[in-house]
Amino acid sequence: MCPVKMAALRVAVLVLCLRCAAAAVPLVIWHGMGDSCCNPQSMGYIKKIVENKIPGIYVLSLKIGNNLIQDMENSFFMNVNDQVREVCSQLAKDPRLKGGYNAMGFSQGGQFLRAVAQRCPSPPMLNLISVGGQHQGVYGFPRCPGESSHICDWIRKTLDLGAYTQAVQEHLAQAEYWHDPLKEEDYRKNSIFLADINQERGINETYKKNLMALKKFVMVKFLNDTMVDPPISEWFGFYKSGQAKETIPLKETLLYTEDRLGLQEMDKAGKLVFLGVKGDHLHFSEEWFYTTILPFLQ
Repeated sequence: MCPVKMAALRVAVLVLCLRCAAAAVPLVIWHGMGDSCCNPQSMGYIKKIVENKIPGIYVLSLKIGNNLIQDMENSFFMNVNDQVREVCSQLAKDPRLKGGYNAMGFSQGGQFLRAVAQRCPSPPMLNLISVGGQHQGVYGFPRCPGESSHICDWIRKTLDLGAYTQAVQEHLAQAEYWHDPLKEEDYRKNSIFLADINQERGINETYKKNLMALKKFVMVKFLNDTMVDPPISEWFGFYKSGQAKETIPLKETLLYTEDRLGLQEMDKAGKLVFLGVKGDHLHFSEEWFYTTILPFLQ
């Protein structure tokens, strides 16, 4: 091949690569309880495999605090509403996100990113992928991640003593999505985070409008989950009110039947995606991630 044609081919390839990079929608990820933004075994790994499969993509792994230790500690002890405000500020200041982004939250990061979608529409969140997020909250911590077990023992005792007291609500993140089906009135009145984003105290039309602007809301439930109680919360279901044995799916909840958050309308429009994966909490294969999750990012 002559030098002129070779040069032209190189230019064409370069232009094609630039177009691919420009077309890649940025991805924002938020880690779960006891984790950090850049753990090479968790969020660092997710960031790496996404970047390998989608050339040119910008992946922002959220860090709350000045370092990884603060980031991990804040996942337990920082008011969730303050965390969401901090993230909204980070996203608004990032010029690479101004055209919109996809979001993927792991465990509690799933419901935290939903709060971002509902409260902070600029820059716009395009698709939300919740991987094991607890959208109706939790009523127990059967098992805790890794080295955080001693912290979780303390959390259990604190929640038992007074999950809905002001001091606990403001300083323990897990209390802010603690949903006691035996104390529904206390939950509605005193939960400073989950009851708000789930429209338990009234309808915030802005929350509803902003969530409905998503193209897709993907919810991943782990079919052998031993950490989340009840696991159906990962699909927006929960315990039937007044007891803690029988669960009901999203479509039987008042949140859906009264369409308080727009989920019924989103469902009818094909925007809600319910995925199940065999395995314990946040346990999935690389192959599953590539074949099932990656298409929502491309």
